[in-house]
Amino acid sequence: MHRSGPNTSTRDRRSLLLCFQPAGRPALAELPYRPELLADLPLSRPSYSSPSRGFPAPLPCPPMATAAMTHQKAPSMSPMQPHSVADLRQAVLDGAYGPPPQELAVTSAFHLHHTTRLAGTEVTYRNSYLLLRSGDAFGACSFETGELTPDFCADASGHTLDHLVRHESAPVRIAALDAYLARVQPHRGSPAAETVTLPTGTPETRAEARDAAVAGLLDIPAGAKVALIGVVNPLVAAIREQGGVPLPCDFNLRTTHWGDPVTDDMSQVLAEADAVVATGMTLSNGSFDVILEHCRKHGLPFVVYAQSGSAVARAFLGAGVTALSAEPFPFSQFSADATALYRYRAAGA
Repeated sequence: MHRSGPNTSTRDRRSLLLCFQPAGRPALAELPYRPELLADLPLSRPSYSSPSRGFPAPLPCPPMATAAMTHQKAPSMSPMQPHSVADLRQAVLDGAYGPPPQELAVTSAFHLHHTTRLAGTEVTYRNSYLLLRSGDAFGACSFETGELTPDFCADASGHTLDHLVRHESAPVRIAALDAYLARVQPHRGSPAAETVTLPTGTPETRAEARDAAVAGLLDIPAGAKVALIGVVNPLVAAIREQGGVPLPCDFNLRTTHWGDPVTDDMSQVLAEADAVVATGMTLSNGSFDVILEHCRKHGLPFVVYAQSGSAVARAFLGAGVTALSAEPFPFSQFSADATALYRYRAAGA
């Protein structure tokens, strides 16, 4: 069976289909070519759109395709690995990852702002998130204060994902991409994912468990310099416990809990690094592609820990990202009960 989404790009799309000749049937080369029969082919193509909008009704789907469209269990898909976030966005719009995003709508939109100060520290973390729910999945992306107002959510619900994937705001695009990819390929139940349960407990207990899980993805020799782009103090400690030397970089912090200077110059820490650990927040500010290209060019391990865009970052496993800690919503800081995160490693990493 061959199944394809509609071609929404401006380019021709070609497919190479490998076919097996059933026993007893004549080979294709033995059949006569009948060009006059082309006139009998229908002029219109089937559409996934509703007949009520004036489009032809969709063709009946076999059971496998029906399950894919309702997202009870996403089929395994292996589209070409993207080179950049823009490449991934276009591939999703072209239907390379599954159902056309114009057929999947946002049910709910959330604008969240919260602050956190862990016991015994003087650092207050301030985070803002956009959450988009589509079906059984949440897409998430952080943003800087004032970058996106709560008014956006008033009109976001009901929009289809293709509309939001094309939005002018980067956090909206990433949240929509994340919702789409998490819906067609959920983290839960993924054979490629290792499920890590964060224990019930205090914010400190859960933060330490989360960051130890991230640091456990690092495979570094003692003394290796690790660029930490997006600083959380428990992760600084976890890198040290792995024998690494953290090189902290953050736009909003100036020192770690232990007084280590924190630079806001990403190029400085990348130039010194033997490995890179970066937050999914880099997806929303445009720095993810820069880090990705640097790690590809220099062959550096690149570990991503992501609440923002966790399914987006997953698309780059084996294409620059060597490991991923994916934490879909609800995030650990929003619950005192046990929750799951999902660890991935690229093949051969």
